[in-house]
Amino acid sequence: MDPEKTVREFCEAFARRDLKELVGYFSDDAVYHNIPVGPVTGADAIEKVLGQYLGPATSEAEFEILALSSSGGTVLTERIDRFMIGGKSVELPVMGAFEVDANGKISAWRDYFDMNMFSSQLG
Repeated sequence: MDPEKTVREFCEAFARRDLKELVGYFSDDAVYHNIPVGPVTGADAIEKVLGQYLGPATSEAEFEILALSSSGGTVLTERIDRFMIGGKSVELPVMGAFEVDANGKISAWRDYFDMNMFSSQLG
């Protein structure tokens, strides 16, 4: 089990925009907290939230990792998340914290970003 590898692969997979593939990286009871909105628990809830970012209006998605640090099962990422949503380009600096369990699954994911920056780019 290599938590850093799991997180890198998950971030790379985001560009394929395949919700089932992305949800496959999570444990059944995983928690996703996309701060500043409330957390969700479980694969179905995570898939629903990710679907909001990767729905039909989203034609491109990319997580560019600028820096990554890990200790045990905790992996911290500094990223630029990019989306093309409804023909509008969105570029968002994000700090992400991932917890990877002994089975190599993401059991917790917290992203910290400025929601106003995201919303203002969508118009």
